[in-house]
Amino acid sequence: QLVESGGGLVEFGGSLRLSCDTDERTLGIYHMAWFRQAPGSQRELVATISPDGVTEYGDSVKGRFTISVSVSGDNDDATVFLEMTGLRPADTAVYYCNAHPVTVPRGQYGYDLWGQGTQVTVSS
Repeated sequence: QLVESGGGLVEFGGSLRLSCDTDERTLGIYHMAWFRQAPGSQRELVATISPDGVTEYGDSVKGRFTISVSVSGDNDDATVFLEMTGLRPADTAVYYCNAHPVTVPRGQYGYDLWGQGTQVTVSS
């Protein structure tokens, strides 16, 4: 189960941090990612992080967004973060947390887990 939070309204140039609550077991067997979808547009990959910490970013967010993970240490809880800085109106979208099994080739989304989405709106 993936539960996102942290979306909202922010001014041009502002920052937001999105959170995706999950568990350590998921982090170990899934590539974690953030996607976004703006009205009338296709869902777009924003950032990914592999179980061994390798990150990748979409060209439009490189240098502005950072994906990271945190584990609680006390229980099985874990969180995937998306730190967003230098926000622009073009970043306005619903942001989705995604978990893609490491054993499934990219592009095959049938086994993926998705969160419910969180709205990010950037005013000009």
